Amino acid sequence: MPGFSFQKPEAEIEPRVLLKQKDEEKDRGEKDANANSNNTNNDLHGNTNTESMRWCRGILRDFRTTIGTHWCEEVTNFNTKTIAVSLFLFIAVIAPCITFGAVYAKTTNNAIGASELLLSTAWCGIFYSLCSGMPLMINGATGPVLAFQAVLASLAEKTIGVPFLTFNAWVGLWVTFYMVLAAITDLNRFIKYATRFTDEIFAFLIVTIYILDAVGNPASKVGLLHYFTPDHPHTLAQEVLDPEYNYMTVALLSLILGFGTALFAIALRAVRFSSFCCNDYIRSVVTDFAITISVVLFTTLQHTAFSDVPIEELNVPDSFAPTFNCCTEACTSYFPDDCPNLSEAHGRRPWLVDLFDLNGKTWVIFMAAGPAALAFILCFLDNGITWHIVNHPSNKITHGDAYNYDTLISAIMIAVNSVLGLPWLVASTVPCILHISAMSERTKEGFTTSVHESRLTGFLTHVLVLGTCFALNVIKLIPLPVLYGVFLFMGLVALPGQQLWQRILLFFQEPAMVKNTPYTKYVKPLTRVHLFTMIELFFFAMLYAVKSFKAIAIAFPVMILLCIPVRIYLLPKIFSDDELVLLDGSPEDIETWILIETKGIDDNHEEIRVTTDANGELKRLVHIEGNTYRHETRARQLSMDSANSFFAGQAPNASTENKIVGKGAGGRQRSRKGRVRQVSSQSIESFTLRDGPSMLEEPDGAEDGSC
Repeated sequence: MPGFSFQKPEAEIEPRVLLKQKDEEKDRGEKDANANSNNTNNDLHGNTNTESMRWCRGILRDFRTTIGTHWCEEVTNFNTKTIAVSLFLFIAVIAPCITFGAVYAKTTNNAIGASELLLSTAWCGIFYSLCSGMPLMINGATGPVLAFQAVLASLAEKTIGVPFLTFNAWVGLWVTFYMVLAAITDLNRFIKYATRFTDEIFAFLIVTIYILDAVGNPASKVGLLHYFTPDHPHTLAQEVLDPEYNYMTVALLSLILGFGTALFAIALRAVRFSSFCCNDYIRSVVTDFAITISVVLFTTLQHTAFSDVPIEELNVPDSFAPTFNCCTEACTSYFPDDCPNLSEAHGRRPWLVDLFDLNGKTWVIFMAAGPAALAFILCFLDNGITWHIVNHPSNKITHGDAYNYDTLISAIMIAVNSVLGLPWLVASTVPCILHISAMSERTKEGFTTSVHESRLTGFLTHVLVLGTCFALNVIKLIPLPVLYGVFLFMGLVALPGQQLWQRILLFFQEPAMVKNTPYTKYVKPLTRVHLFTMIELFFFAMLYAVKSFKAIAIAFPVMILLCIPVRIYLLPKIFSDDELVLLDGSPEDIETWILIETKGIDDNHEEIRVTTDANGELKRLVHIEGNTYRHETRARQLSMDSANSFFAGQAPNASTENKIVGKGAGGRQRSRKGRVRQVSSQSIESFTLRDGPSMLEEPDGAEDGSC
């Protein structure tokens, strides 16, 4: 192969030797654990760490290893991708701000609205991007938190008889206390018990909310399909203004704008590994600016070709001010709903909440600690599970995690928002996943090779949000159906990466033709996989039902917490240990299980070659017929078609032991020896090893050129 030569791996050892070494290491680890059981503790990744037993040491350790080490690099690594991702995130963030703000106004009797959510998102995003330990996280309003604060509003005004904002402030201050306590005691170490089972259920719920809110939520009049109903709020408002208003025309155009925005952005993302455009840099730029190009295109289309069609716009405030318009100086009633006889409002509510406006019920200060415990569980798990998902090894984040330190940062944000009467923000799963994806370099197969870890994207995104607070009329130019398309894009892009979704698709596939993965290959019969999937779907349905019904929505955090003991105590009674490893185990456990199960012999009864680095660490399994895994992504299977085409492209002078025999499309054996094929840089990149020098090195004196 021109430009590349195959070097001998650092060390190739027999699997039985590797397994023996693993057993010895395990025995030594157990002895060390028993010897230090009185003064050690496990961190988030199962490593023994004596520091976590001392209060605040976890916070200091997180600060030292993240913001204390990488801050200067993360605030200076500006490039083209920074601009593209900032614009994309701005659109992805501003849309939920406006739509969630409208829902907040409805559920809290206008105590919290779009203005409050915009301000909260802006200042929290800027503060978090500069001061947090995990700057790739995006904080925002989420459905579960919105539902919980809606319950607090109903509880405060209808049951307790105190102003909602005052009660909300005391609950938020108690949540802050709990989160500070969790940070200094390293409570985040228990997040390790949230396995793939809990992560998948929660992430699938969030993605489903995004997709349903875009297409058509059955629980509310939100989504593109609801425009086809004659009693849609936009239809009723337009019929008052124009008796000849045709809602079907608006519905059809809204559908085109929404689905067009999402599908066109997805098509532009696919350009990255296509043959279109003149070079790889242009394809990369088109991919980075995909959602921005799509939004601008369909917004322009609506304002030029269909300007006479009254498409629904965002319900943006006329000016940036508190949403609550007071009837009187006491500011206990909302203008004009509660005082229709007045010609004008007395003024807006003050930004600072009066913490002692309790109608003489000072016991509410201590009573708020009860609901705050549930709110703490919700915020703690919402943050922790999202951080757990994003920090998965397959995402290639190298600047470390900071669970305890960022819990403290989140507590500060909740405290300030509570006192100012702003909504609470937590880590938003889908924007976080999309941020990681947008900042990643990926192979054609979808494997992440590196991540551009920067604070600039989060900072610039939320500076744009802050600027929007003083230019609200600009946001009105974007039609609401186009923002529904952004929601749909975010959900559809995040969906394929979830293993739960892949296992749901197995219900509709022929068993003999399903993709070869660890759980489909080794968990027999396939109905066992279906049973595990149905259990996850059952808990997903319970979470969605609890979230959707206001009467029981306050129990939502308890339902999330319930998933952890179900996985620990109930599932082992239904599934064997081997099945749980393959369905819910860590990538390392799955890799080890396969190596032990195959006993070092592949499907052709040939010995498996194992490559290690200079330190003796397993780097990848070089060749396992039907069981080939890239250690780079650990639990993801590498298709043998890609492997065969790679090895078939070896140079003629490669050693005989590196030649392999592949199977043709018809299943017969055919020799690949001596055949030279061109391999793209993406294919080469997908086979490079993690944490070590590449096995593919350019020979001395080789000329520069494309492979």
